[in-house]
Amino acid sequence: MSLDGRVAIVTGAGQGIGLSVAQALHGAGASLVLADLDDQALQSAQGQFSQPARVTVLAGDLSREESANALVAAALQAFGRLDILVNNAGGGVILPFLEHTPETLHQTLDRNLWTALWCNRAALPVMKTQQYGRIIHIGADSVRNGLWNHAAYNAAKGGVHGLTTGLAREFAGDGITVNTVAPCAVRTAALDRAQEQQPELARRFLSVIPMGRAAECAEVASLVCYLAGEEAAFVTGQVISINGGSTML
Repeated sequence: MSLDGRVAIVTGAGQGIGLSVAQALHGAGASLVLADLDDQALQSAQGQFSQPARVTVLAGDLSREESANALVAAALQAFGRLDILVNNAGGGVILPFLEHTPETLHQTLDRNLWTALWCNRAALPVMKTQQYGRIIHIGADSVRNGLWNHAAYNAAKGGVHGLTTGLAREFAGDGITVNTVAPCAVRTAALDRAQEQQPELARRFLSVIPMGRAAECAEVASLVCYLAGEEAAFVTGQVISINGGSTML
């Protein structure tokens, strides 16, 4: 698969899934604009690429419209086009529902749903003009299996899943595909912290996965990379689980 000449935005790219996705897209030939709240993490990430001239970074809060608009503008200024948008920015506050506060509920919706809404709204006019685009959201398998303590998070990610189907139908005639990759637990720093701080709860999260382990970031990135390429031109409006069997058809 080749993404030579393509330009991709990856949000939440300072670490974890986002960084792995960026590395996979870069390895396939894409130029990158990486976004994250954490500027220091972005600067560190940029130094990990073999061709840093093809990687630009922009820190900002993508739950705000102006930050999403600035991100798309940065892609156009740096590379003249935008072909791929990976909406990976997220991170919910995982709590029993009645332990949430108004602030934690807003945080969960802002990080996961509003980031995707604003980035899509900024990127779609560019893709529509080009008559080409690949939008890939990072969703959550917990939307389907009702994982413990995930009700608020699932409300946000479920919104992303619904956004996927609506946009896919609306823009199918413009050469734009829209899909969601929905992982189960993924081996990231957040999972490591959960296993240290709440080992019993982390064990319960992993217990629903028949394969008995979390996904690797590179496994998630591989599926994203496929959906970003020409081979996936006839795949749109899909929520595709990568979950070790935690939910099955």
